[in-house]
Amino acid sequence: MSAIDHLRDLIGRHAAGRRTPTAVPGLMLFRSEGRSVPLNCIYRSRLYLIVQGRKRVELGTHAFTYDDSHYLITTVDLPVSSAVIEASPHQPYLALSIDFDPAVLADLLLSVPVGGDRGAGDEAGLAVASLDEALLDSVRRLVALLDTPGDIPVLVPLVRQEIYYRLLTGPLGVRLRAIAVADSRLTRIARVMAWMRTHYAEEFGIDDLARLAGMSAPSLFRHFKAVALMSPMQYRTCIRLQEARRRLVADGDDAAEAGFAVGYDSPSQFSRDYRRMFGVPPARDAARLRGDSMLLAQEVEEEHLS
Repeated sequence: MSAIDHLRDLIGRHAAGRRTPTAVPGLMLFRSEGRSVPLNCIYRSRLYLIVQGRKRVELGTHAFTYDDSHYLITTVDLPVSSAVIEASPHQPYLALSIDFDPAVLADLLLSVPVGGDRGAGDEAGLAVASLDEALLDSVRRLVALLDTPGDIPVLVPLVRQEIYYRLLTGPLGVRLRAIAVADSRLTRIARVMAWMRTHYAEEFGIDDLARLAGMSAPSLFRHFKAVALMSPMQYRTCIRLQEARRRLVADGDDAAEAGFAVGYDSPSQFSRDYRRMFGVPPARDAARLRGDSMLLAQEVEEEHLS
């Protein structure tokens, strides 16, 4: 059995639903028996790998499509729209994600003969590359530990290090190295993003973010946009609107309540921004999502668990 077929078998057996946490720390399995509508969520700093089916991810005005011959990594928390675009009951979408641990990456960098991080902060925080057999096989061995749970405590750290090594020495290695380098431009941008995700409802400007990053305002703006593929204020708008949508759907807020809660003073501005991002006005979108129980479950789950 090939590595990809073995992974399909493993995920097919262990993925109990659309999203399945596992006994392997940082490993999540995904399964879908049909195409999905675009769902807005936060992609964390992870490796994403599909073993069957195809997915489209949009970040700002940029679109990325990947399948079982590619992998996707994110190095910072990014607000994206994602959709399964190829799946069926006969051949379901099967995928996995593996969290990145900056401390483990930093330790590994001490013994991995790779270059420095010069310019790494200017790399986009989301990228797709071709999947090679060495990386695929190391991921297969990690997932296979689900069949021998007694081996997990001893073998997971070893296999995870190999996966990180394959990524560090692969075509997207410069992006991954920046996660582990203390005070790199990427880690400064990540610090700003983490702060924004907590304080999105507050009023702040580019100068406030620049002080937090320890950069000049023009430098922060330039490097942030290179990593996030959107400006800092566009990033805040995406976070605000995703949280507003969650409130509309899950908490039952009306449009005015949701907009005010996430930092909008003007209901009309909130409605314009919401329609621009989601394609329909807030009230109509909330009614549509509430009327489709499966879509509602997917939207709320995406917001909290991606």
